[in-house]
Amino acid sequence: MAEEFRRDIAEAEATPTAGYPELVRRFRGPVPETGGDAEDIIRELGELARDGIRGTTAPRFFGWVIGNSHPTGVAADWLTSAWGQNAANVQAAPAASAVEAVAVEWLLDLLDLPRTASVGVVTGATVANFVSLAAARSAQLRKVGWNVEADGLFGAPPIRVLIGADAHTTVYAALKFLGLGARRVREVATDDLGRMLPGDFEKALGEGEGPVIAIAQCGQINTGVSDPFHEIAPMVRDAGGWMHVDGAFGLWSRSSPKLRHLADGVELADSWATDGHKWLQTPYDCGFAIVRDAEAHRRAMSFSASYLPPANEDERDPSAYVMELSRRARGFAAWAMIRQLGREGIARMVEGNVAVAKAMAAGMAAIEGAELVCPVELNQFMVRFGGDCDVEEGDRLTLATVQRLQEESIAFAGPALWRGQWVIRFSVSSCATTMEDGVITVEAVRSAWKAVQAGA
Repeated sequence: MAEEFRRDIAEAEATPTAGYPELVRRFRGPVPETGGDAEDIIRELGELARDGIRGTTAPRFFGWVIGNSHPTGVAADWLTSAWGQNAANVQAAPAASAVEAVAVEWLLDLLDLPRTASVGVVTGATVANFVSLAAARSAQLRKVGWNVEADGLFGAPPIRVLIGADAHTTVYAALKFLGLGARRVREVATDDLGRMLPGDFEKALGEGEGPVIAIAQCGQINTGVSDPFHEIAPMVRDAGGWMHVDGAFGLWSRSSPKLRHLADGVELADSWATDGHKWLQTPYDCGFAIVRDAEAHRRAMSFSASYLPPANEDERDPSAYVMELSRRARGFAAWAMIRQLGREGIARMVEGNVAVAKAMAAGMAAIEGAELVCPVELNQFMVRFGGDCDVEEGDRLTLATVQRLQEESIAFAGPALWRGQWVIRFSVSSCATTMEDGVITVEAVRSAWKAVQAGA
């Protein structure tokens, strides 16, 4: 059933998806009083869910930054489920612990980050931001004599958090979960593309005293641009602060010799968050929290119990770097995908996605009535319609075009607010996407826009 699905969706001219109310109706029923036949249950599950499975692995899915769940990663993930390992510690899961240790070594090499950094393999960039910022919180409070792990935040010296005005929402979520407050931040002004302005960053840094955490960005979710790391990192270091980088997808530009200049200086940070299920193309549930100060990382995350055997000095305990004890053995799929693609394959894939994004953007900019909202730097771009109209009418036409595009289901993209106006945002991040898919998508957008113009 899985093979049939992947074949069909790779070849499909359109990928319509059933709506939520209809799917709930199909699945709903009284609690089963007795068990059933396994094959019948799985067959029924496939039939009920099939047309409600969003085509995220299809080659023309651009709605969010979502990878392809590459078949090699899927196969490794199947084995992971069958093996049923809890990657809690070395004794409980020796193979899972060993493969994760090697996979994170490879990751640091691919991204050219400090080889002595520690890495927690987590669910995704949201949790990777949380874990990294927990290490930052621990280190910064320790500098002023406060043990946050033992004494909590009640009575602790306040931490000043500096963050770009166009930061991703998941970073604010991490601050909320950590008790640092999503609204207690000092937002730093940004340029037209979402990069922090060094002048305002320097001003913000000098507005107070005490522990500082600065949160930068590698790959803005709408424009794909990165903060000026070379300029802000030395300021943070001189202030005794900690700089964290949210690099969910943008950090993978480091894997390409042609694109790594886009993230120049990111290696100067103290911690980084990135995803595997984006540009490494692993199945979902794979992200990496990377921390320069391994001791602060372990201090923030590790815990012990008498029944949990400690790792030896030459062993890496997977749970010492994440917030979970019971956890999926994510290292198998990560190792398999790095082994499958290799350094050259990862670079080629990232470069190919960027090339497709630029070609798509140029094609859409040539559509009469369309406006390319910003230049394409990485894999993200935005298009808006009705530029000759007032803002309200332009919003209406743009949202109507999105709706029509999604209804026709030849390609999928979604709306986003940028600088107070609605746009269609495209994210090119799948190894399945080709230049031909880009051409087809441009024509699908042109068709949707014509239909809107015609009052359809």
